[in-house]
Amino acid sequence: MRLLLHWILSALAMLLVAHFVPGFVVKGFVAALIAAAVYGLVNATLGTVLKVLTFPLAIVTLGLFLLVINALMLQFAAALLPGIEVHGFWPAFWAALLLALLGMVIRGLLPEKRRERE
Repeated sequence: MRLLLHWILSALAMLLVAHFVPGFVVKGFVAALIAAAVYGLVNATLGTVLKVLTFPLAIVTLGLFLLVINALMLQFAAALLPGIEVHGFWPAFWAALLLALLGMVIRGLLPEKRRERE
């Protein structure tokens, strides 16, 4: 249930970011749902590999390079999907920054997982 709620809220966050960032276009709620799933998968797989490989650069830039990686992952996901468009690096950068901030808010709003007693 938590995963489903997180997915829907992430899709709504994509729609919200598309409203505020010029050059970042999401064409409808269904496209946002698909984009949220694909962006999450791309970020969890390819993004994790890139973050591990560029860890020294992330340390030197105090973590700001991680936003560049997130922007690149957003552009990659947009290239895979017909319902999302990113027109350049800077719209991807600002969209990735806003999505990261909204993702933190979403994780803060969702109830924590219950730990089962062993």
